[in-house]
Amino acid sequence: MNISINTSKICIALFSLCLVFLLSCQKDFPGNVDSPDEVVLKSIKILNAGQGGNQVIEGTIDENLKTVAFPRIDTQTDFSAIQFEAIMSDGATLDQDSYTFAFGAGESAKTSTIKVVNNKRFREYLVTLRLNIPVFGADFTKPEIFDYTNNELGNPVYPTFVSLTTRGTGFDGEHVLIVTRAPGGSHLLKTSDLRNNTINPIALNLTGVSGGTFPVNVGAQVNGHTYIANLSGGQVSPFKIYHWTDPSAAPEVIGNFNIASIPGAGTRHGDNMSANLDANGNGYMYFGDNAVSKILRLTVTGYTTLSDPTVLTNASGSSFVMSFNRVGNTSDYIYTGYDAPIRVANESAGITYTLSSTAVPNRGSDARVIQFNGERYLILTTAARTGSDAVVLYVYDISRGSSTVEALTLFNERADKSPIYQYSLLGPTNTAPSTQTGWYVTKDEEGKDAKLTLYTASADAGFVLIDFPKKEQTD
Repeated sequence: MNISINTSKICIALFSLCLVFLLSCQKDFPGNVDSPDEVVLKSIKILNAGQGGNQVIEGTIDENLKTVAFPRIDTQTDFSAIQFEAIMSDGATLDQDSYTFAFGAGESAKTSTIKVVNNKRFREYLVTLRLNIPVFGADFTKPEIFDYTNNELGNPVYPTFVSLTTRGTGFDGEHVLIVTRAPGGSHLLKTSDLRNNTINPIALNLTGVSGGTFPVNVGAQVNGHTYIANLSGGQVSPFKIYHWTDPSAAPEVIGNFNIASIPGAGTRHGDNMSANLDANGNGYMYFGDNAVSKILRLTVTGYTTLSDPTVLTNASGSSFVMSFNRVGNTSDYIYTGYDAPIRVANESAGITYTLSSTAVPNRGSDARVIQFNGERYLILTTAARTGSDAVVLYVYDISRGSSTVEALTLFNERADKSPIYQYSLLGPTNTAPSTQTGWYVTKDEEGKDAKLTLYTASADAGFVLIDFPKKEQTD
């Protein structure tokens, strides 16, 4: 039996059935319905900011991102019941009468969601509140650098920093002291001139300056008072300390010591000098001997009277260019050298705390703990003793802690001990890497800290001044 099938007719029939099915399904879908219930946030204010709950703050809306930002808000605001006043689409309301922004410990910003509701429609916006928390410390992202070092970014290295003829310097905010055996002799430089990249040396009258292995070697600049010490060379060589307030006048010899007459004082003084004097010129000067065995402490009264020479035991690794710097008006001193960790000591060199030798570079010299605008910093400059050493100023934030020892202890326990600022003087390595640091705070008209100036210098590397403004809120 022959069966004949007409495939064309079958295909047409199947196609027709599919079309009917699709059309019947389409009829079941609802069409779009226009709604007047818009949910757009047009403007918004906080009505109850501030301690008294009466400050009004207007927000900024980003409709594309659906976010709202406000200016920083008083920390005394009642954040458990923030009340908004908003202009929205006709008929729309906020989903709550008030909102809670629960700030956690240490949080300075908090984001919560608000809803604009209109019947069955709603739109969400992310609202961020930021606390108006005061900022502290220096802004280390905005340095102004006045460079006279080997760093090619600044001026040429200061000309006396060659052949180890300049081993001592000082800084008191107004002047930089250059203690040098180079032609022209020791002199002062105004910091106002240096900030204009101008060199106008103010020569010190060196009448009567003589004696020792070198007549001048180290010095200090303190509150407008200039000090220079010679390099004694040994017990039988005189150890002399000179003082100026008028650079053009012959210096006053305030110290002329026969070290042999001071039992146990060691030999060769004048490789280092740490002057710690208060606003009245009272305090101590410290001189470690070249053998790194003893420290000679001199009591200073009224800037010019030296008395009570006292011999203290030097700690291992201090090096012959050691430093011993008082922390503010406390009884703490920062005591170190280029082969020793940072130590805290009392006025008699009794060590009360030793920082880990790996916490900061062990070559760190003339370390100081300083205060500025509510923060505390550790500064130091590394000495280039060997070929792998660099000469770099480092600044570390050690603000946490109620005392010097607690601050350094907390810093030592931190996993990240990175400096918050550093600047290279670019060496070079030398056999007498005498290195100095200094700092000065400029006050504003209200007597508040306005600018921090850091200073550092190192033999054959030059010196640099760096100004940092205080931190400011940028919005």
